[in-house]
Amino acid sequence: MTKKEAIASSALKLLTEKGVHNTPMSAIAKAAGTGMGTIYNYFPNKETLINEIYVSIKEKEKSVLQAFASDQPIKTQFEDYFTSIIGFFIHNPMYFHFMEQLQASPIITEESRNIGSESVDAVIQLLVKGKQERVIKDIEISELLLFIGGAVLSYLRWHFNQNETKHTALKNQKQMVWDAIKE
Repeated sequence: MTKKEAIASSALKLLTEKGVHNTPMSAIAKAAGTGMGTIYNYFPNKETLINEIYVSIKEKEKSVLQAFASDQPIKTQFEDYFTSIIGFFIHNPMYFHFMEQLQASPIITEESRNIGSESVDAVIQLLVKGKQERVIKDIEISELLLFIGGAVLSYLRWHFNQNETKHTALKNQKQMVWDAIKE
């Protein structure tokens, strides 16, 4: 792991545990085992560091979502997407908690948001195709994404607050979301 990656990794852990606004750069430097000067060589300020972590997570998220098979029926592709994105965050809880803090934050720049929005390109294509084939309701793509994203966010919040998750919960949520968007 490079020094820059070690700083970002330490920052992700601290920002998730203590909160974005409650974590000074000095604490990140200490956790990364480096000096303030070294951090500022890589990241001129905390906002730049946070944006780089955000973009990094969105890039990883993008690679997960590109894995579903476009030759399958729309419903199967949607189910694969829904299961994959939830699985991605369940296996990377720090990513979820970090992103949850920043979902409406002005800290994330427009440039970072634009890069991050590429992570849902495959889902947008799926929804467009589903609408064209009259498998998915003729609702604006942005509204469909808002609904689906809300369901993912709600499920993950619920999941992380449970002592024991029911095995049927994800299956049920996936079915309910599909039932809501299908034509």
